[in-house]
Amino acid sequence: MQPLHDRALSRREWLVRSVAAGATLALTPALLRAMQQPGPKLMQRVIPSSGEKLPVVGLQFRNSRTQDPAALKEVLKTLLDNDATFLDTMHQSMPGVEDLMARVVTELGVQNKLFLGLRANPPGPQQTDPAVLRTQIQSLLTKFKVPKLDLVQLGSNAHPSMFAALQEAKRSGQVRYIAATTIVDERHAELETLMRNEPLDFIGVRYAIDHRSAENLLTVAQERKIAVVAYFPFGVGSLFERAGNQPLPDWAADFDAKTWAQFFIKFVLGHPAVTVVRAGTIQPKHMLDNIGGGIGRLPDEATRKRMADLIDSWPPAKGPAKAPTKAPPKAPTPKP
Repeated sequence: MQPLHDRALSRREWLVRSVAAGATLALTPALLRAMQQPGPKLMQRVIPSSGEKLPVVGLQFRNSRTQDPAALKEVLKTLLDNDATFLDTMHQSMPGVEDLMARVVTELGVQNKLFLGLRANPPGPQQTDPAVLRTQIQSLLTKFKVPKLDLVQLGSNAHPSMFAALQEAKRSGQVRYIAATTIVDERHAELETLMRNEPLDFIGVRYAIDHRSAENLLTVAQERKIAVVAYFPFGVGSLFERAGNQPLPDWAADFDAKTWAQFFIKFVLGHPAVTVVRAGTIQPKHMLDNIGGGIGRLPDEATRKRMADLIDSWPPAKGPAKAPTKAPPKAPTPKP
C-alpha cells in the first residue's frame, strides 16, 4: 500500500499536472473533499501573547463582493476541512464584502470554528470618539453571531484613542486579540512605534518574496513577542504573472513545494516571525493548493535567499494592479 504521506502528495501533484496540461478541472466540492485523504497536517504556530496555536495558512475572499455565496461557502469548507481556521477581512475595502462574509459564515454555522480576523474601521484618522469603535465592535459581534471577536485590527494610522478603546474591549472580554496593520511601506516607522508602545497581540504587514521591506518589522515582532499576519504572499497576483509557464526549479522539492503558490507561501512561512499567511482566493482548488504551502518542510535561510535571488532575476510584472504605495493621512497628535 502507498504510504499516507505519498498519497497526500500524489493528490496535490495530480492537481498540478492537470493544470500544467491545460486540462479542465471539473473539481466539484464533493470530489475535492473525497480527495482530502489523511496525510501530513497543516502546521501551526504559537501566538506569543497567549500560547494558543494558529494554523499557518488563512483566507481572504478575494474580490468577493459580487461572488455567489454558495461558491464562497465551498472555499470556506475547503479551508476548514484541511485544518485551517483563519478568515480575514482586513484591507478588504469594497463595500458590502464584510456583510457577505458574515452571511456565508453564519449560514454555514461555522463562526465558532473559525479564527476571525476582523477590521475596526473608524472613518478616517481624525476619528477620536471611542464610542464609534465600541459601536463597530458591537456590530461585528451581532453580524457574525459570536460572543467575542477573535482578532480586531486597526490601521496603524488610527488615532491613539481608538487603540485605547480597543484595549478596553479586550479587557472587557469582547475581543481576544488586537492588532495594528499597514500595507504601506511609509507606515513602517509608525507601526514600529506602536509595536514598542502598545500591548499588541498581532501586527499585519504586506510581506512576500518580491516585497521584503517589512523584514525589519518582523525582527521587532520577534523581539516584542508579537504575532504576524502576512498579507499578499502572491504579490497582489503579480508573482504568478512573472512566473508564467516556467517550471518550478528542481530544488523546490527540497522543501516540499509542488506549485508556484506553495513556493511563494513557503518563502513567507520560512521566516520564523510569521504566524499566519493570508492568501486571497474564491476557488476551492486554489484554497487546497495554498494549504499545501503550510504542509511539509520549509526552506532554511540559505534556501530563502536562493528563492529570492531567483524571483529578483525575473522581469517585473506588467499587468496586475499594485497594492497602495502612498500613505493615507496620519492621525493627529492628541492634545495634552
